[in-house]
Amino acid sequence: MREEVILVNENDEAIGVEEKLRTHMLGSLHRAFSIFVFNSDGQLLLQKRASTKYHSKGLWSNTCCGHPRPGESTGEASRRRLREEMGFNCEVREAFGFIYHAELDNGLFEHEYDHVLVGRFDGKPNPSRAEVDDWKWVDMATLKLDMRRNPNHFTYWFKVSLDPLCRYVESPNAESLINSG
Repeated sequence: MREEVILVNENDEAIGVEEKLRTHMLGSLHRAFSIFVFNSDGQLLLQKRASTKYHSKGLWSNTCCGHPRPGESTGEASRRRLREEMGFNCEVREAFGFIYHAELDNGLFEHEYDHVLVGRFDGKPNPSRAEVDDWKWVDMATLKLDMRRNPNHFTYWFKVSLDPLCRYVESPNAESLINSG
């Protein structure tokens, strides 16, 4: 099946549709999302991207990522991909968005308007082996230290979104969704 993404302008307004791999070859700005799921102990669920992925393979990243399909909301797409990649459902809320551009491996580019969503889950994920090689819960202090020591072990978008995520988590906007209690 041809996987398509939504091309957007800098205001996240849809301006077209393009095949996903072609979009990453051209570096076209497109809509995406990144999900960060915390447990009640404040640990973040990380995934190690499958070694069969066409880019950023074998790197540690946030809980789940993806692209809404044409006609699909970001919320619908995030629930779909969380089930497909990590094998569970949980409530997620949009925290913030940002645009980034990065050159990846294999001559590909990421140029995304990335919607960052957060959620809470205390169960055990059941990830798809086609999507995820490994997973772990990690506290934020340990994660930040590991990221400083081994930056090449993590995806680009995860590294650039971590500081804004930490500011969000520490803000009153995070409410009880990710705070324990």
